[in-house]
Amino acid sequence: MPSTNVKPLSESTREKLKQAIGQLETFLNAYALPQLAAEDESNEAELFYKGLLSDLRHLLVFSEVAVEKLGVALRRPTFDIEFAERALYEVYHQSVNAFFYPKNECYSEDGRYAYTGQDAIRFRSKPVRAARDIVLSVSKIFEELRDDLAYYENDYMTARRMQGQK
Repeated sequence: MPSTNVKPLSESTREKLKQAIGQLETFLNAYALPQLAAEDESNEAELFYKGLLSDLRHLLVFSEVAVEKLGVALRRPTFDIEFAERALYEVYHQSVNAFFYPKNECYSEDGRYAYTGQDAIRFRSKPVRAARDIVLSVSKIFEELRDDLAYYENDYMTARRMQGQK
């Protein structure tokens, strides 16, 4: 990846993460486990929402840490490309992966729907509207980030290893 793209990519990634953080904070500040479970009549509601809230809190923390690291990179008098690339790598492997591979598996991405214009996110149980809306809303942001940061999935570390072997 050309190093000239790292600064604009860091800026756009930071802005997208800030959008996701704003939405996640609003949801997590407005809803608690008893409230979500009370709105849902199913037997497994409490377990489902415990897992969902836990995953969303982790996603929020990973995203906040990434925004801070990218902010540090962007505020430095001389832009440190290596530091920024490492931060972008961490965004992909922590924030993006935390969204698409949640620990509690309350939802997952079904790739068969990704190209049909339908939502590719499928829930383990039918969630209340607010929970469904937050996941689907931030999914669009994390899809963009995944596309933007695809280089940092494998190619970045391969390039770093090759530099170390020289």
